[in-house]
Amino acid sequence: MAAMKLPELALRLCVIPLAVASLWEMATNRQADDTYGEVKFSDLSGFNYLVGINAVTAAYAVASILLSSFKSFGQYDWLVLILDQTSAYLLVTSASAAAEVLQLARHGDRDVSWGEVCSYFGRFCGKATVSLALHIAALACFVALSLVSASRVFTKCHPPGVVSSAAADCSDSEPKHAAQEQGK
Repeated sequence: MAAMKLPELALRLCVIPLAVASLWEMATNRQADDTYGEVKFSDLSGFNYLVGINAVTAAYAVASILLSSFKSFGQYDWLVLILDQTSAYLLVTSASAAAEVLQLARHGDRDVSWGEVCSYFGRFCGKATVSLALHIAALACFVALSLVSASRVFTKCHPPGVVSSAAADCSDSEPKHAAQEQGK
């Protein structure tokens, strides 16, 4: 169990600069063109969503690091698992929304007469691509954190088929099947 503490802390520490850098890169993204006017991230809902989710996940990562220093926080493993999973899902949805906007900006959609705009706003599209890449790296960290959290929660549960007086118990103590193995 103690072996998971350092990787978990490292992943949570990695999420913070990745999410903040992605947020900053997108939030400062704007470009003006004499012919076509100005485009900024706030004009596109998919990019707004990406910025908001980056702020939420960075704040959660900071809060979870600070709260993990309290010994009583260990009893909330289920809550941490649920919040890690929720963060990962939110990062997936916001990455998808931003990727869709970026795809339309790069290639357009001829069926509905939308032209591509990256040839006119290349710097804007470049910064959006960097922001999305950083966002996906933060997502990868949260996927790994979800696996670590799930492992921590489910190692406390009894495996199916083990007969015990409290067969469905997922207590905070050492798993009973591990205690039985040590007693043999």
